[in-house]
Amino acid sequence: MRAPAMIGRLRAMGPAYFPTGIRDRVPRPQSRVLLIGLIVFFVLNNAFNALLMFLVVSGRLDGKWYDFRDPGVVMGKFAGWLDDRNAELPSGLDFLGEHWLSYLVPAVIGGFAILSFVGLVLLLLVWLERRLLARIQVRRGPNRVGPYGLLQPLADAIKLIQKETIIPVGADRFLYFLPPMLIFIPLLLVWGPMPWSPSMTYLNLDVGILYILAVSSLTTLAIFMAGWSSNNHYALLGAMRTIAMMISYAIPQSIALLAVVVWVGSMNLGEIVAWQSEHHLWLAPLLPLAFFGFFFSATAELNRTPNDIAEAESEIVAGFHTEYTGMKFGLYLAVELGNALAVGGLVATFFLGGWSLFGLERDWLPPYMIFGVKTLLMYFVFIWLRGTLPRFRLDQLMGFAWKYLIPLMILNVLMIAVEASIFARWDVNEAISLGLFTVTNIAVAVALLRWWSRALGYRPERETLMRPTLTTAVGGLKAAERMRGVSARAGL
Repeated sequence: MRAPAMIGRLRAMGPAYFPTGIRDRVPRPQSRVLLIGLIVFFVLNNAFNALLMFLVVSGRLDGKWYDFRDPGVVMGKFAGWLDDRNAELPSGLDFLGEHWLSYLVPAVIGGFAILSFVGLVLLLLVWLERRLLARIQVRRGPNRVGPYGLLQPLADAIKLIQKETIIPVGADRFLYFLPPMLIFIPLLLVWGPMPWSPSMTYLNLDVGILYILAVSSLTTLAIFMAGWSSNNHYALLGAMRTIAMMISYAIPQSIALLAVVVWVGSMNLGEIVAWQSEHHLWLAPLLPLAFFGFFFSATAELNRTPNDIAEAESEIVAGFHTEYTGMKFGLYLAVELGNALAVGGLVATFFLGGWSLFGLERDWLPPYMIFGVKTLLMYFVFIWLRGTLPRFRLDQLMGFAWKYLIPLMILNVLMIAVEASIFARWDVNEAISLGLFTVTNIAVAVALLRWWSRALGYRPERETLMRPTLTTAVGGLKAAERMRGVSARAGL
């Protein structure tokens, strides 16, 4: 029998009569159309890339308002146009200043852009995280609603909106409704000082790091309000555990950023990225202890694995949002994902060069694209940790902050202060001095992490290794053979 006839008979039998693996391999009529579409897309994409390369190399985009490599150029020209229009306005508005129009309109446009970006990204992150976690755990993930399950977040949002809002008896109604909205404010504000390109920053603050630390601390108030206003002891206990963890890890996080400030000599996020771009060196290898301290503390601040004490279901139901249902619970989940992406942006800014990539951002790659890719890569690391690591106990987590991280971060700041003083006065080639400091700091970081762990009593060689008894007793081939023997003896 020929192959087309066999395939026709298989289709006539219906999908229920042959396995999924065979059903997936049966050619479908639309496969040829899909293949042609992919070929056309590939050709058009290459032609578009060749055109962009010609425009970049020829210099025809330099300084033009349509230079897609830096949207800050467009906003700068637009602000100049607004200044010209401002001079034509009636004299009764002079009390607002000469440039009030060029301040107000770009500020509104930038705020709307941040709000739109966060709203769109939150929907995509739900799908992305569920798909990646499914791959890590050998599952399919969302695949029913829309192509590849892309519409699943929208379906979940509609479902949560339709759910009934249940208010606990005795709850403070005003304070109960307020935290789901308040917790969104730090998520939006933290994107303000992040530089997407040399001239693409919404808030160019000289105290950018202080602003980040102050804004991120607002989440603590919203969490306490949620736990206290719910009139639930589990929610209140979960809120207090979360607050204790966030305050504890805010200390090493701040000290880690202090090392960055000491070395660069500025708290402006744009200048921190500019230093890394100018010296062609990321701060992650140069300040490895600060990078480790900030990253680990950020996972605790985000309540993500392995530090998701706020949602330790086996210990404390669901944490501070136990009594929240429907879309209010959905807002807490969305903020958690959005905060993870924002922390990815901060890690990329402070330690991974931000929008710079060793000179490629000047002519070849748009800086905002480089920053976005670095941010997504750090977000992938957060998902990777969530899918692979178990949760710490509360006592382990708190002890790690106070006994381990904080002393290490203080020693690191003292060491970086000495090195920064030497670097400012050492009259040698910067490549040599920075290379020596990088190698020295990596070696010292490894030695300190190992020495301080053993000083606190960590001795893995003394621990007895346990065999995986669960798989041999419950699952696996040997367990199946034993179950078959038991069933045969019982006459089943």
